[in-house]
Amino acid sequence: MTTATHHASAKKPPLLSRAMRRTFRGLPPKLHDVGYEPGLAVPDADGSTLLTDHYFPLSDGDFPTLLVRSPYGRGFPWSPLYGVLFAEQGFHVVLQSCRGTGGSGGEPDLWRHEAADGQATVAWLRRQSWFSGALGTIGASYLGYVQWALAQDPPPELRAMVVHVGLHDMHGYFYPAGTFALENALASTAGLTHQHRGLPSFVRAVLRLQRHARKIARTLPLGEAYVPGLGGRVPFLDAAMAHPDPQDPHWAGVDMGPAADRLTVPTSLITGWMDVALGQTLQQYARLRRAGCDTALLIGPWTHNSALQEGWPDVFAESLAWLRAHLCDDPSGLRGTRVRVHLGGRGIRHDPWRSLADWPPVATGHRWYLDGGGTLSTRAPETAAPPLSFRYDPADPTPSIGGPLLSPKAGHQDNAVLEARDDVLTFTTAPLTEPVRILGPVSAELRVGTDTGRADVFVRLCDVDDRGRSTNVCDGLRRLDPTDGPDATAGPDATAGPDATAGSDVTDHADTTRTAPAAVTVTMSSTAYHFPAGHRIRLQVSGGAHPRFARNTGTGEPLPTATRLRPAEVTLHHPSALVLPVAEEEEAADG
Repeated sequence: MTTATHHASAKKPPLLSRAMRRTFRGLPPKLHDVGYEPGLAVPDADGSTLLTDHYFPLSDGDFPTLLVRSPYGRGFPWSPLYGVLFAEQGFHVVLQSCRGTGGSGGEPDLWRHEAADGQATVAWLRRQSWFSGALGTIGASYLGYVQWALAQDPPPELRAMVVHVGLHDMHGYFYPAGTFALENALASTAGLTHQHRGLPSFVRAVLRLQRHARKIARTLPLGEAYVPGLGGRVPFLDAAMAHPDPQDPHWAGVDMGPAADRLTVPTSLITGWMDVALGQTLQQYARLRRAGCDTALLIGPWTHNSALQEGWPDVFAESLAWLRAHLCDDPSGLRGTRVRVHLGGRGIRHDPWRSLADWPPVATGHRWYLDGGGTLSTRAPETAAPPLSFRYDPADPTPSIGGPLLSPKAGHQDNAVLEARDDVLTFTTAPLTEPVRILGPVSAELRVGTDTGRADVFVRLCDVDDRGRSTNVCDGLRRLDPTDGPDATAGPDATAGPDATAGSDVTDHADTTRTAPAAVTVTMSSTAYHFPAGHRIRLQVSGGAHPRFARNTGTGEPLPTATRLRPAEVTLHHPSALVLPVAEEEEAADG
């Protein structure tokens, strides 16, 4: 097809995709009008058809190609965000529905065929008259996973990758702290099973899940309770719940992260401090750096969803500069440093964005010790000081508030209701006499014992302002198990006790023996945050964050079939400490 014929046969992109451009402020002016070829038939690795839409500049000349592969359909929001906006800037954009979704042929078997189908699509691109041989990939969330799948064996044409809030490890998504991420798993399953069917179907699925969410969270067994909320059984969700062990053969070949260990394709990584994929993004950044790959990292004040909403002007500008540099030989838009992060908190006198040479930057691990009086102090308490304890009851699980979620409830929230509960311990500094700025991973080093050997420990860093409002900064969870460390032989079999009827919350009160305290480190997410003078630093310690994480039933029964609940008393011994990465002098200066 000649360029003139190609332009003459082009359609206009969908009206919604064209209109959505007006909702964003700060985008660069368009350089080209856009043509559109919908519903192209691209053969997958097994010969079935992958439906594909092609967006392109209505101008003569050679333009590089961006490949976007999605299990969520090819409409909103991918058509406007990727198809129209990047075609306007001088790129062919190939937007494709993954196998078994959005009208594409084959059976949907998520994460099993993405590498082969990506290679088949590149083979198809080579046969197109408009393909210049310069290829980039771009996409968010699962659209990042398919990029890492292609990068397992990167085709020679692949010259740049841009991964927005992206995943590479599906087990790590379902079990980010060794505990099932219930709320996010349900939300993403609704998206994966319905969004590719169109916006009305997706909206109905979201509303149905919202109606059933509370009952799902409170009913046993979980493997049956979720079904009404998702409109039926979902095989990949059943399998994920049934296989919690990352070494289980079920997960073999699913983790695409090792591609970064040997990658040479320049790769831009973009995430947010409250993104569900923050940890996986930072893992990939570290791998790319060790491999010597050209890489850049942008971390904004965003959740998984808001990065593509209010964060989009920054995300788009960063992505466009990277793609032009590596596909168009135009590095003029690149920033001067490898890393750019948004510094959270109040009292920042100038621009909250910070340019850094690397991540994490140089920082000193400062310890604040948990005191028996509920304070955080730089001086360790006496080891003979009495321990502190709380009772976690899975029949009334400690709720989750804010944090990295896929819902509008994500992000920084007021923690007052949470901290008023008896099953949440808080430890707080005196008002700070000078600012404290942290950049890097946060953790808590705890000495913990339980009366059952089975419990979760959830810790959360908060900023308490001068009015007493406590706002979450970052957090983490650690699952304790009677087979770990000194607890291996302590306590009786935690699965003994009477059965409960399916669908009820019956608590098992079997006698138990207290376990010896074990030294555990609870890793929280990384952050960049400024605590101003006059504010206080607070650490929460509790037994869970439900329904963000599935509650620990305390019995050791398998997640999908557990029907019994057993409370646990969790005891903190001294010394236990919060460890904060306090920035060095040169990093602490306002920009």
